[in-house]
Amino acid sequence: QGQLVETGGGSVQAGGSLRLSCLDSGNTYSRFCMGWFRQAPGKEREGVAVVDHVGRSRYADSVKGRFTITRTNTYLYLQMNNMKSEDSGMYYCAAMTCTNPDQALHGFYTSPSWGQGTQVTVSS
Repeated sequence: QGQLVETGGGSVQAGGSLRLSCLDSGNTYSRFCMGWFRQAPGKEREGVAVVDHVGRSRYADSVKGRFTITRTNTYLYLQMNNMKSEDSGMYYCAAMTCTNPDQALHGFYTSPSWGQGTQVTVSS
């Protein structure tokens, strides 16, 4: 089973942009749903954006119009624009078996694989 390795986190001011990348080192997950999830201190992990293997994507309401998820055969990306302080948290790349990206976004998936996470901090 391949590894998922996230890069691109960091600190940014409100209104700024960051791009997260996730490498599927073994090219293992090209036929899986893949997505970004985040967890802020004291809060539960939440789905941010998910894309399936044919490119259908779904976003959390809080990031619609600001974030864009894309994928290639070996990379998953999350472009984050007009960032807000509430976007701060640990961001995790994940690959999973899912029926559709909307269900995966809301936690309905099986056989998940997770990256180690990358920290995103947005200061106001």
